[in-house]
Amino acid sequence: MKKINVITLGCSKNTVDSEHLMAQLAAAGYTLTHDSDRTDAKIVVINTCGFIGDAKQESIDMILRAAAAKQAGKIERLFVVGCLSQRYAEELRAELPEVDEFFGVNDWDDIVRVLQGTPDPALATERQLTTPKHYAYLKIGEGCNWKCGYCAIPLIRGSHVSVPMETLLEEAEKLAARGVRELIVIAQDTTYYGLDLYGRRRLAELLEALCRIDGIRWIRLHYAYPTAFPDDVIEVMAREPKICKYLDIPFQHISDNQLKAMQRRHTKADAYALIAKLRKAIPDLALRTTLLVGYPGETEADFEELLEFVRTVRFDRLGVFPYSEEEGTYSAQNLTDDVPEAVKQERVDRIMALQQKISLENNRRRIGSTVQVIIDSKQGDYYVGRSQYDSPEVDQEILIRPDNKRLIRGCFYRVRIKEAEDYDLYGELLTK
Repeated sequence: MKKINVITLGCSKNTVDSEHLMAQLAAAGYTLTHDSDRTDAKIVVINTCGFIGDAKQESIDMILRAAAAKQAGKIERLFVVGCLSQRYAEELRAELPEVDEFFGVNDWDDIVRVLQGTPDPALATERQLTTPKHYAYLKIGEGCNWKCGYCAIPLIRGSHVSVPMETLLEEAEKLAARGVRELIVIAQDTTYYGLDLYGRRRLAELLEALCRIDGIRWIRLHYAYPTAFPDDVIEVMAREPKICKYLDIPFQHISDNQLKAMQRRHTKADAYALIAKLRKAIPDLALRTTLLVGYPGETEADFEELLEFVRTVRFDRLGVFPYSEEEGTYSAQNLTDDVPEAVKQERVDRIMALQQKISLENNRRRIGSTVQVIIDSKQGDYYVGRSQYDSPEVDQEILIRPDNKRLIRGCFYRVRIKEAEDYDLYGELLTK
């Protein structure tokens, strides 16, 4: 009963929540494992996602499997936490009596207490990493103030709340001391950082302070909302060598009709202007975006604008999702989900076919170039690494034949790109 399996579903923000929880439970005397089916742990905690339909279904399926394991006597206690539990606790309690208790997104101390631990504020910056030891996510804020028409995050997580800068720097210092070399800065909107605590955006100052931490080699920025993007962040990204020339900006759409319907706070012209400004200041910037198709009212003309956006901007990394109605959101309450599912999927496929072509062309242009690569793993005959232009788990990889050399995970090497595929590169080792 002193071993707990913590299963984390959903986004990297959930990953950070689980890692903080695991540190508290370890202090209470538990042994922790994570995301493991092969464990003798008698207690299971599932950290769920409740964002979109597929993610919710994945969480429900995992809960059902764990509930069946409890009925079979393989586990003895089962707890469900996180976004799905926050949104649907009452419904889940009625349907899943096998679950001992459900907790929301702000109930971490309650979980510790139920498991006979005492929440310790002194452990607020402690984590048990579930990522490889050389990179970690740094969550700088919770919740969101934008209230886009399709998004349930403000309903689940509430308004934006920044983590105090001194807390983040202490946490980052501890991560660096443990061997973390790459920090991935995350929040629902990283550019909003500081407005609630300090009355102004302070992301640029935070990034500069993180750059001064010994041991940290790369700092990567995710989830930057395009509206009112801070100029000082662009300046610090261009100036600081530790900050990866990489930026994740979820534009969602480009048609002004769709942007207005989505209750986004920028226009088509704003999006193109921001991209031009970023690329002028940081010529080698790798841009990642997320797009949403099939939103209520999306016409073929709107979609053609989106295709042209992808064709013109030539994003380095791109993901696209079909719209799914989320109860409680503006679009669910005020708009009709009028785009057929088959049309949504066809639009997803058309964008991804275009992006596949762009990605291959972009990759072929990198043949012959030399890049610094961090090694993540070894798979078969290849070491698997990434450049500063690639984020772990979501982006492409660089595959390296070792030629009888042993490469060390978490270390950096110089690699020349030799071959290119749609979403992978092949390289040869030059020198450490």
